[in-house]
Amino acid sequence: MIRSVNRMNDYVFKRIFGSEENKDILLNFLNAVLKSRSGQELTGIELLDREIDADFLGDKYARLDILGRTVTGTIINIEIQIVNQYNIEKRTLFYWAKLYQGQLQSGQNHALLKKTVTINVLKFSCLPDKERYHHTFHIREDDTHQVLNDDLEIHFLELPKLLCRTASPQTRLEKWLLYLSNAEGEEMEEIAMSEPMIRKALTYEQIFTKSAQERRRYELREKAIMEEQTLLHGARAEGEAKSKLDIARKLLLRGYTAEEIADLTELTITQVQDLAKEQS
Repeated sequence: MIRSVNRMNDYVFKRIFGSEENKDILLNFLNAVLKSRSGQELTGIELLDREIDADFLGDKYARLDILGRTVTGTIINIEIQIVNQYNIEKRTLFYWAKLYQGQLQSGQNHALLKKTVTINVLKFSCLPDKERYHHTFHIREDDTHQVLNDDLEIHFLELPKLLCRTASPQTRLEKWLLYLSNAEGEEMEEIAMSEPMIRKALTYEQIFTKSAQERRRYELREKAIMEEQTLLHGARAEGEAKSKLDIARKLLLRGYTAEEIADLTELTITQVQDLAKEQS
């Protein structure tokens, strides 16, 4: 039996949500995120080239996960983030800004700019609110909360916060996010029975996993993701260790004992004593 795929693997996500034959799946997901009212649902979307011009990024190469334009001209970008690089707030503003200004050619009127929406689906928590899994941001006046205009709209969907809930999924968005959280078994069967587009996504998964070429590309991407996680965790641990050593050096200069410093920094007494010898 072929094991289930990781639906937060960006290659899988693009194949399920970002292909021409699955636009109905993408539209269903977008309407759930945007909380589209009855009669105002998105009914069509044009998939766009996902590459951002490297000239605007230094030498950095970037391809967005999914980029589309609605029939009204609204630009929508969906980004999948598995690894917390502790820069998501600035990263999302940077990409939003490039997409917004990239709509115009030199000399065109700014009135032609269309609303630009970014949707971040995160496998980690990043915002202070410990319960709300869906946050939507606009540009508002501080005191009156008046919206400057509707052109900026940024969504954060934090999967761990949804998974902390014990209640069954109540909305279509919650069902989609549980799907993306790799729900399986009876829970996934119940969701699929109530949501035809999620059922179609599951069917597409089965087709995907039967292709040796697609499976190979998926596994290569999984390997790259795991390597990225390992490098980031290693760098973070190295940074934390360096920070502890720096603090210990300052405490030594202030006359703290090795035992006191070890207790405060969680370094071993031997490590503190070695630092003391370096500084003597």
